[in-house]
Amino acid sequence: MHLSFHGAAGDVTGSCHLVECNGTRILIDCGMFQGSRELDEDNADDFGFDPAAIDFLLLTHAHLDHCGRLPLLADRGFRGEVIATAATRELARLVLLDAAGLQEEEARYRNRRAAKRGRAGDEVEPLYTVLDALNALEHFGRTARYDQPLPLAPGISATFIDAGHILGSACIALELTEEGRRRRVLFSGDLGQSARPILRDPAPPPPADVVVMESTYGDRCHKPLQPSVEEFRAVVAATVRRGGNVIVPTFALERAQELLFYLHAGRGDGSLPEALQVFLDSPMAISATEIFKRHPECYDEETAALFRSGRDPFRFPGLHVTRETAESMAINRVTGGAVILAGAGMCTGGRVRHHLRHNLARAQCSVVIVGYAAQGTLARQLVDGAKSVTIFGEEYPVRAAVHTIGGFSAHAGQDELLAWHRRTGRPATTFLVHGEPESMAGLARLLPDTAVRTPARGERFAL
Repeated sequence: MHLSFHGAAGDVTGSCHLVECNGTRILIDCGMFQGSRELDEDNADDFGFDPAAIDFLLLTHAHLDHCGRLPLLADRGFRGEVIATAATRELARLVLLDAAGLQEEEARYRNRRAAKRGRAGDEVEPLYTVLDALNALEHFGRTARYDQPLPLAPGISATFIDAGHILGSACIALELTEEGRRRRVLFSGDLGQSARPILRDPAPPPPADVVVMESTYGDRCHKPLQPSVEEFRAVVAATVRRGGNVIVPTFALERAQELLFYLHAGRGDGSLPEALQVFLDSPMAISATEIFKRHPECYDEETAALFRSGRDPFRFPGLHVTRETAESMAINRVTGGAVILAGAGMCTGGRVRHHLRHNLARAQCSVVIVGYAAQGTLARQLVDGAKSVTIFGEEYPVRAAVHTIGGFSAHAGQDELLAWHRRTGRPATTFLVHGEPESMAGLARLLPDTAVRTPARGERFAL
């Protein structure tokens, strides 16, 4: 039995881990590296293994940094079975087709610019196309149900356990038997926070021999949720009073739905102005919200009760959903009194860059960062206090107020990571992944009853 690491090792994105047992090769996630331009090369590089030799790909959830290289994997020879929960299956289709479309659009844009500068021979190719994404989706096979073991091969089974991170997210426990030796290897995927709206809390993990654990916020705890909600509403109210707009770079899966939930509740309890206009300017977030409504098996009791009573927590007066480009462009004529939720969450692409371009230089406006901002991203520059930023090749001053509200994170903070790990018993080894070096080091210091490893990309370990 062996375990090797091919992404999110010493880094936050690109999750990809390979388990080998009895001649069967199982990949846990195949995510995209996100952040700076240098990571584009990592995405196009070799995987570090032969895609054609992979028998199974198990997806923990549908975020791009966990499923985003599946089309590339299939294009390079993968012919195995992809297994995920029902919600992850639907969301992954949405995410991959959106990513492919954006890559094709980016390639066309860069090629037009090259042609204008007389460098037409240096054509850029997208990492993969919409057709590649559609072909990759053909590899989805069985649907995993929470807490039900799924046989993969003789001596190998997988159990998906609710991770409470986004709709359909899971931890995955692999039961491995080889030559009379048995090991349970537990992959955390991304863990959510407890006591959040919409989704159930993360389920308790089983005891494990080896744990592969995310560490995104391993060195710090989050602010409590309710003060974060109150801070968000206060920023919105203050910005509206001074005649500006609130721009919220929004992850389409989970964050968009959660913010709609709180904006809806704020209008109902009077903490937000009744005349507030809210624009959900993300075709993917709009589609994801519709998918949320189809998966009540993932809801917590509060949200389930709302839907049972006929109330939709994602719809309210003053909400505008804008799928078409022309509708999105029209928002830029709104100079004040609006909350604009637009992707991408790290400002690495999508429509939010256009809204930032029109609002960043206006002191009446606010930008609210409510999610993780990786090094090298535009969102991180704003969090770090940049006085000006480059958008579409042009420099824009940052005069808008920039607020970072950490309590909305879909990731568990240090305290919940530690509580989750304690439930795994005393694993012989814990591999920390999916975190920046400082986060991993902070968490490692608090895990005394296990051998902690922080693997580098390409490292392989005997189990």
